[in-house]
Amino acid sequence: MEFGKLGTLSLDQLRILVTIVDAGSFSAAARALGRAQSAISQAVSTLEELQGVTLFDRDGYRPRLTDVGRVLADQARLVLESAARFEAVAENSRNGVEPELAIAIDPLVPTAPLIDSLRALGDEFPALPLRFSTEGLGGAVRRLRDGSAAIALCVLLPTIPADVIAYPLLRVRLRAVVAPDHPLALLGRAARRADLEKHVQLVLSDVGASPGESYGVVSGRLWRFVDLARRLDFLLAGFGWCRMPEHLVAAPIAARALVPLKIVDDPAPRDALTIYAAHRRDHVLGPAGHRLLEALQSRLA
Repeated sequence: MEFGKLGTLSLDQLRILVTIVDAGSFSAAARALGRAQSAISQAVSTLEELQGVTLFDRDGYRPRLTDVGRVLADQARLVLESAARFEAVAENSRNGVEPELAIAIDPLVPTAPLIDSLRALGDEFPALPLRFSTEGLGGAVRRLRDGSAAIALCVLLPTIPADVIAYPLLRVRLRAVVAPDHPLALLGRAARRADLEKHVQLVLSDVGASPGESYGVVSGRLWRFVDLARRLDFLLAGFGWCRMPEHLVAAPIAARALVPLKIVDDPAPRDALTIYAAHRRDHVLGPAGHRLLEALQSRLA
């Protein structure tokens, strides 16, 4: 399509085309739009002439979409939806709402309250574009600090960075577990470091971490994962041991699909890990960001 022809398009022409398709006829579209039927027919003819295509077959009693007309009607619908989003984002900006909200989360963040909070945010700000990404452990705060996310839901280890403002949401306790037929489960005593070093440890990977950064890593044989679900699959299959959030392994432990692993002088933190909602200190959250933070705090408190 030449740029000149593209420039002759109007949203009104596309709206008329889509309304004809939805209403079922030129006359029904005229009634729906409050126009004369002759104006509807003229708009379609003009659109056909400008684009050099035939949108409707007029040989029968009632005009019918041609094959190209059917495809272009679908494209017209997409253009109108995109234009509506364009206008909504501009209106949001005029009202002080951020033009978009980018969120990054670490794998330890519970899913259900996050989904509920995002649904509530969508109800209040239906035109707000959301960008969402799940990251490996530590990845969410990295996205926050490089500016590609406005809010990070994350664990902050070993401390809260000075350039970040963080709001505690909940605490997640980790539990060392292993499959019941794994050699570590058959020791008959608490595992020592020498025992653990012989076996694969399934760890959540932080692909961007600086060399030497590790928390609770004991074994010399590491299998790295970026998501909890896949790591749980390998854990249940007996490929190694690891520490998992208690709420995720309670059911497998009750079913004897996993067993708790006692560790002598366990180097992992004894306290539960805190999940934070965080943003950069030099970035002020807009109304939508504040509402998401409030929703998360109310659901996770």
